[in-house]
Amino acid sequence: MTQSLPIPRGTLTPDRPLADLTWLRVGGPAEYLFQPADLDDLQCFLAALDPAIPVFPIGVGSNLIIRDGGMRGVVIRLGRGFNDIRIEGDQVIAGAAALDAHVARRAGEAGLDLTFLRTIPGTIGGACRMNAGCYGAYVADHLTTARAVTRAGRVVTLAPDDFQFAYRQTGLDPDLILIEARFTAPRARPDELAAKMDDQLARRDASQPTKDRTAGSTFRNPAGFSSTGRADDSHEMKAWKLIEDAGLRGHRLGGAVMNEKHPNFLTNAGGATAKDLEDLGEYVRKKVFQNSGLQLEWEIMRVGGP
Repeated sequence: MTQSLPIPRGTLTPDRPLADLTWLRVGGPAEYLFQPADLDDLQCFLAALDPAIPVFPIGVGSNLIIRDGGMRGVVIRLGRGFNDIRIEGDQVIAGAAALDAHVARRAGEAGLDLTFLRTIPGTIGGACRMNAGCYGAYVADHLTTARAVTRAGRVVTLAPDDFQFAYRQTGLDPDLILIEARFTAPRARPDELAAKMDDQLARRDASQPTKDRTAGSTFRNPAGFSSTGRADDSHEMKAWKLIEDAGLRGHRLGGAVMNEKHPNFLTNAGGATAKDLEDLGEYVRKKVFQNSGLQLEWEIMRVGGP
């Protein structure tokens, strides 16, 4: 990068390795990694940054493959100052860096049901951007408003329609840096919500490889969906079953493997590169299409250069 960058109050690190910031532990470095001190620092940095320099926000890297060539421009990672969680009546307001599981627990303690977030890995910013969902509930069902910072450094308020919610994805402008989301949640007894979340965790641990190095579900379930992005279960087919039927449970490429416990979990079984993981995923998509005529779509985001 030949352009000079603004000098923030937070941390700006050149040529920062990113593999350790992702669950799959693969990928090249960021040209620059920016960790803003607070909202004002983020606004001032973006306002002064050359608009031609790309920016990309990451959370905890739970649903992400960063390719081996790394990321051009500035990768922005929000931390302290962006992870606050507060309750206002039947509303839960969470910073974009707050962990989904923490938000579910805090809401539950206040007698508010956002239990669907409890087993979703990652942060609220990522959950909003991908319309994360579990057990029949989605971000689209609960989001009231969100706040984001534009490339010009302005804070804007977003309505649900601005997200263009669809199944496990949104049409949100990629240049917006989400900083906060507000959710409406139904009331329930805190002890009932705690028991519900314990049950969800037990079900997840019984069926998913939670101790392995994965990035969550690899492919979306082929399905019919409503305008809010909710799945129509009457038309849903499971991605794991399509992978199983194609004979690909446990299939391996280099250090990458389709998990034996749950074949829709692409796994770094040791020493995998980002190319191993992505190539295996593409091979699975090809074989599933040949076997079933159905095209699997990636749920994991893949970014960066080869």
